Amino acid sequence: MARDYYIVLGVGRNASEKDIRQAYRRLARKLHPDLNPGNKQAETSFKEINQAYEVLSDPEKRKKYDQFGENWKYADQFQQAQNGPAAGRTYRWSSSGGASPAEGVPFDFGPGGFGSIFEEMLGGRPGARGRRGRTPVWTEPAEAPVEISLEEAYAGAARIVQLPSTNGGPGRRLEVRVPPGVDTGSRVHLSLDGMDLYLMVTVRPHHRFTRKGADLYVDLTVPLADAVLGSEQVVETLSGRVALAIPPESQNGQTFRLRGKGMPVVGSPAQKGDLFVTLKVVLPAGLSPREKELFQELQRLRK
Repeated sequence: MARDYYIVLGVGRNASEKDIRQAYRRLARKLHPDLNPGNKQAETSFKEINQAYEVLSDPEKRKKYDQFGENWKYADQFQQAQNGPAAGRTYRWSSSGGASPAEGVPFDFGPGGFGSIFEEMLGGRPGARGRRGRTPVWTEPAEAPVEISLEEAYAGAARIVQLPSTNGGPGRRLEVRVPPGVDTGSRVHLSLDGMDLYLMVTVRPHHRFTRKGADLYVDLTVPLADAVLGSEQVVETLSGRVALAIPPESQNGQTFRLRGKGMPVVGSPAQKGDLFVTLKVVLPAGLSPREKELFQELQRLRK
């Protein structure tokens, strides 16, 4: 599975065009093959950041990527199938926790619907199309694994899943929408003509945030002087940057709560957990003679 382009560039899903451009330039300088001769890992990473930047720097491509993930190239085909004359019935799914149904996912089992298009685009047999209105026959509830990033778990994500084989024919592929707030182990229930399909969700670990339920935890590095004298720091959240006021004499390991900046609650996306920010005070290094004098004076005063 392709890596999330936002993770590749190290930016949040709400990053501005400037943030994306700066992140790309920083990584390109670091990973350029001319600076890493013979380093295959750097060469691979350099290709990845170029692919990510090509998509995220283009507003139209980025919009498609945000909606369809790694299948963004097929966005136009998805829309044509959904809005065309072959668009079929609408089904609704909900989380397994009894939450209210989420938005409907339209699809059609007949010729020209999503199933046929996905088969042709994603490796299925183009000629294996069922008759319109044919009802799938499953003997028991089916499960389909879905892996998403933390950013996608925050905003919701579209994925393509493989339906079980029905009536002796090949299994169809279906676009589904994963609701905001899901976590590893979540089971998203889809009801298809009274038959059940469960999405088994896995959320990939994040390089910056730690998650506990709907709450998020992150470390914030702060220079010693800023912690002692107080300062205003910028904190990256999944919904954008926020300013955090650090009071004077803040201690290393001290934690601040940003209410409502955590993960959405499944079924109630307007309700969100909190973000807990832990200070990591950075001691100065490479002191000048004058700075050493000031610390020596401070040491005498504190005694």
